[in-house]
Amino acid sequence: MRKIKYWVLGLAMSVSLLVGACGQAPATGASAAVKETTEAVTESVTVEAVQTPKAAAAQTGNSGAFDLSAIPAYSGQPYVAVNNNVPFFSDADLTDVSFESYGDLDALGRCSVAYASVGTDTMPTEKRGNIGQVKPTGWHTVKYDFVDGKYLYNRCHLIGYQLTSENANEKNLITGTRYLNVQGMLPFENMTADYVKETENHVLYRVTPVFEGNNLVAAGVLMEAESVEDKGEGVEFCVFVYNAQPGVTIDYATGDSWLDENGTGNQQAAAKETKTVVETEIQAEKQTQAENTQAPAKETSTYILNTNSKKFHKPGCSAASQIKAANKDEFTGTRDEVIAKGYEPCKKCNP
Repeated sequence: MRKIKYWVLGLAMSVSLLVGACGQAPATGASAAVKETTEAVTESVTVEAVQTPKAAAAQTGNSGAFDLSAIPAYSGQPYVAVNNNVPFFSDADLTDVSFESYGDLDALGRCSVAYASVGTDTMPTEKRGNIGQVKPTGWHTVKYDFVDGKYLYNRCHLIGYQLTSENANEKNLITGTRYLNVQGMLPFENMTADYVKETENHVLYRVTPVFEGNNLVAAGVLMEAESVEDKGEGVEFCVFVYNAQPGVTIDYATGDSWLDENGTGNQQAAAKETKTVVETEIQAEKQTQAENTQAPAKETSTYILNTNSKKFHKPGCSAASQIKAANKDEFTGTRDEVIAKGYEPCKKCNP
């Protein structure tokens, strides 16, 4: 199997990182190590420096802190590789027994960790249901014309519906930008789903929303995945996906938003408006050119009439030569007079 390591536009970087694998216990039959990993639930993500990830993970059983300060600020790419793109799973975590686990909401109502061993049996067999009744923390219904689909925020599944069939599970839905949802998370979800369907193997998959302090909107999500049966030969990635939207500034404490200060949003809106103006001008020019090819309304000319189709033509029009004699007539006068008699100009010769 060709190894698919998702190197993100050369953005791989080594970051001191630990992720708490929080949630409910996995399905019966999952390894004891996985069960132990998912028992703890953290109420928030602590920002602090930690030791080398592999060593720390081995000592703490993959429970610890995420150093958000080590992640570079968003600069135009939807995600950045973390820890050389290697997830923070131990060998003991890998299990070919399907399970899914969703951490409890914290004291502010925010999602914690979503964790699963994705297999063909966890995938949906029907279309996704309605999720509109869920209002994640920081939710606002707001539109910007330059945003794909116009709506700034989506109800983003931590683990995509195509992987674990979760619909309106409030423990699996966060307030995420359209950009996070489509440009950031979806490529990794698609890659995982394609692999599982093709091989019928499992992928250990974990998504952790990262909140700063008491913010209601996540700064982003940490996505980790490793194919189990081939130990990462098929799928392996560890990325931080930014909960950002180009052109929009977001108040992560509340979810409020506005066009960003450097005018990107204004520039995009202006570009769209300029395009519309240009298209309108082009259309107007074409209309003017078409009108200029027509005979002046007051100029007297001879026209060929089709009394059946009620069209009128220039004498040299090829369509006029095909009119049956019984339906063919001739009229001399102005263009307005012909139209007043109930005839329409031929679209071919445009008399």
